[in-house]
Amino acid sequence: MTDHPESTRHGSTQAPSTVWTGRATNHLQWLLALAGAGCMALGIELAVVSPWSSGLTPLLMSVIGCLAVGLLILFGTLAFVHVAVKVDGDALEVRCGHAGLPRRRILLDHVVGAEYVPRINPRQWGGWGYRWRPEQGTAVVVRKGEGMALRLGDGRTFTVTVDDAETAVRFIRERLHLAGRAERDRG
Repeated sequence: MTDHPESTRHGSTQAPSTVWTGRATNHLQWLLALAGAGCMALGIELAVVSPWSSGLTPLLMSVIGCLAVGLLILFGTLAFVHVAVKVDGDALEVRCGHAGLPRRRILLDHVVGAEYVPRINPRQWGGWGYRWRPEQGTAVVVRKGEGMALRLGDGRTFTVTVDDAETAVRFIRERLHLAGRAERDRG
């Protein structure tokens, strides 16, 4: 028995989907975001209650320090709570966090290969987030687990953690094969 998606019912003139989407989430990052919110709350409490009797300068330094650390932790972790990956006929687009920043768009014309990576560990890349290592390339790592690695035409590598990465790799390879066939037909 063949499973047909809703959009391609029997007799429909719609073509199968030409877009693949996936995402990966790290729930542990929410704990770090809570720590950042706690630092901000401490800074606000210090500013409002101000139990310091040693002067205004130490109080300001403490309040500003707590707020700055809290904002850095909060926004730094929320930017990498999840990653959304979209592959269409032209490009792969990676968006991080709720705001979609940082964002990376790679044209499939620049991709020479795609590989499924069954285990990506944040320790391999130096932690979570948008990472660059000279010997490994660039990566967006939001959690431990499966992902995909793209080999680019300039010799660099781009890796991203995403659920169902094996399907994404197959989808990209099909697009690369179709693009190669279209160029051969033109030539």
